[in-house]
Amino acid sequence: MTPEEASRLPLAPRTAARVTAVQALYQMDVAAIDINDVIGEFEAFRFGAKAEDALLADADREFFRSLVRGVVRRQREIDPMIDQQLAEGWRLTRIDAILRAILRAAVLELLERTDVPARVVITEYVNTAHAFLGDDEPRVVNGVLDKLARRVRPAEFT
Repeated sequence: MTPEEASRLPLAPRTAARVTAVQALYQMDVAAIDINDVIGEFEAFRFGAKAEDALLADADREFFRSLVRGVVRRQREIDPMIDQQLAEGWRLTRIDAILRAILRAAVLELLERTDVPARVVITEYVNTAHAFLGDDEPRVVNGVLDKLARRVRPAEFT
């Protein structure tokens, strides 16, 4: 199997849920779509047999919903946490919308999904950043999440 063929295999259910959650959060951010509408759209057209993208067809729907709903529920807490980790002079509102979505979903997962090791969360979202963005942004994701993970889950880094 070539690397190109391997990159087109369906993603693991939770990885696919993370990718689709980032897409949903992005869509909500740029198009001001209601959370219930975006979740309904994703469940109707992005998962299962009707999936537009076979890579995402097997996404863990419950995990997807918990990420999207969690970010919306805790966004007022999450955004300042991210802001504090960005380079001086940069604010969350100044960065690309897809990068914002990636960071928000990852921070939510660090805060609420203690069943997922922090290093796994960081790796998953750095990989997600590679899928959507250029070379510099995944480094930003790694740096921000590493700092926040060490603050939010210090026991995992001792």
